[in-house]
Amino acid sequence: MQIIPFENRRQILVTHDATESDRIEMMRRDFIANASHELRTPLTVINGFLEIAQAQPDLDQTIRMSHLKLMIEQGERMQNLVEDMLTLTRLESIDYPLRPEHVKIHNLLEQIRQEAEALSGGRHAISLTIDGPDVEGSTDELRSAFSNLVSNAVRYTPEHGRIDIKWQNTAAGPQFSVKDNGIGMRPEHLVRLTERFYRVDKSRSRETQGTGLGLAIVKHVLLRHGAVLAIESQPEAGSIFSVQFKALNLPA
Repeated sequence: MQIIPFENRRQILVTHDATESDRIEMMRRDFIANASHELRTPLTVINGFLEIAQAQPDLDQTIRMSHLKLMIEQGERMQNLVEDMLTLTRLESIDYPLRPEHVKIHNLLEQIRQEAEALSGGRHAISLTIDGPDVEGSTDELRSAFSNLVSNAVRYTPEHGRIDIKWQNTAAGPQFSVKDNGIGMRPEHLVRLTERFYRVDKSRSRETQGTGLGLAIVKHVLLRHGAVLAIESQPEAGSIFSVQFKALNLPA
C-alpha cells in the first residue's frame, strides 16, 4: 500500500495485490534450490572419487573400476536432470507452440511397451491392450508423457508385479492408462505428485534414478493437448494413472 499526496489536503491510496508475483518468485526460488541440491549430490560423488584417484595413483584396479562405474552413473543422473529441465522450459515457452500431427497410437505404445520390458529386465509381467483410435497431437511429447508414466510403474513395482498398459475409447474420448500392483501412495501425496522435485520417498527415488521432474513434464504435455490426468492409489495395493483425451483430439 502507498499513500500519495494529491492537491491540498487530498491523498491517493494505491494498493497492489502481490500474491501472484510472490507465488511465482517463491516457485522460482524453490526450483533453483531444488535443482542445485539435485545437482550437488552427484557432483560431490564425482569430485570425491576424482580426489581419491589423484591422491592415490596406485589404487587397486578393482576399486578404481568401481569408482569409475559410480561416476558414470552419477554423470548420467546429472545429464537426465538437465535434459528434463530443458524439456520443461521448452514446454512452458510461448515460443514453442504445439504443432499437431497424426499420432499413430499402436506404433507409439508398442515402442513404449518394448522400452518398459527392457527396463524391467523380465522382473514384471507387462501387458498392452489397444482398443481405441489414433489422435492428433505431438508424437514426441506424448511419447515422453506416456513413457514417464510407464517407467514409473516399472520402477515402483516390486519384482514379480504386474503392469497393465491400456488405450481405449470411452464416452468422453480416448483414454490412456497404466495400472500396477506396486507400492502405492497415501492420499495426501496424490495432489502434489506433479510438482517439480516432489518425492513421496526421497531415498527410493534416488535408488530408481528418478529426476523428480517426470510427472511435471507429464502435466505440461497434457495441458498442451487438452488432456486430464487422474491418479488413484492405495499403499501396498498399487496405482492407476489415467489420461483422458477429448473427442476433439481425434484426427479428421
